[in-house]
Amino acid sequence: MEGGRSTIGDRAAVIAAGVMLLAGCAGGEGTPRAVAEGFLDAHYVRIDLPSSRAYTDGLARQKVDDEIRLTSGHTIDDATRVPRVHYRLLEEQVRGDDVVTYEYEATFRIDGADPLQRTLQLTVRRGGEGWKVTNYHEY
Repeated sequence: MEGGRSTIGDRAAVIAAGVMLLAGCAGGEGTPRAVAEGFLDAHYVRIDLPSSRAYTDGLARQKVDDEIRLTSGHTIDDATRVPRVHYRLLEEQVRGDDVVTYEYEATFRIDGADPLQRTLQLTVRRGGEGWKVTNYHEY
């Protein structure tokens, strides 16, 4: 900071620190809820299946790998009607020191269509690599 004003370098340092803090939540670091919501953001909000894979292990990893295989060759471009997705936590169930289950209400909106609401349930477990989503399903 120079004379009470922030410089571009100061702003870049703050942005870089924020990015590093958020990146630390991927792949098992941080709280189970941060891992669950990192997965939701990557998988449902950004529709970035390869990035969502980093948050998973076990059955959830198999499901993401299957989705990647099934959608290979299909790209999301400017012509694709991509939904806007919002979610909110409905319930958190701690099932011991190493397992937490989350239930979220998700709303999917596409221009010109009625909103679709789904319930998303995620199981997050602590293992050797930290917290990971080990199963998820929607209903």
